[in-house]
Amino acid sequence: MKPAEGVSLQEHFAPTSICYGCGPANEKGLRIRSIVQGDEVVADWTPEKHHEAFPDVLNGGIIGSLLDCHMNWTAAWHLKEKAGAEHTPCTVTADYHVKLRRPTPTDGPVHLVARVVESDDERATVEAELHAGGKVCATCRGTFVAVKPGHPAYYRW
Repeated sequence: MKPAEGVSLQEHFAPTSICYGCGPANEKGLRIRSIVQGDEVVADWTPEKHHEAFPDVLNGGIIGSLLDCHMNWTAAWHLKEKAGAEHTPCTVTADYHVKLRRPTPTDGPVHLVARVVESDDERATVEAELHAGGKVCATCRGTFVAVKPGHPAYYRW
């Protein structure tokens, strides 16, 4: 089942998650909200001054966290839909590679767009872009794996 209009994947499937990047229950986290939009998953997020690496430029680690969590949820959604399941599997990052293409300004929101480019029953490879100020500021490609009972992350949502 797709989340209701305007409800993020995180809010629908993992409302008690404490993940720093995407956990709705982490008041000090980034709390990104990934929304299904056709065959892509999108998110808008607004940086604050304490997210800066230097004046008016977003920290690279924050960029990595945004992309990692957003792509993870893109993979989880895709694997859920592919399996015809009711709930997203718990997925974890196997690898991801961020390319910082230009400084990311902090004077407005950033926009994330992700899509699955390869998958099997338990793993998905996702590509994503982070846009700010009308430009692509970072790109990323990562692999995300559905974990089984016994894995430390299995019950996290």
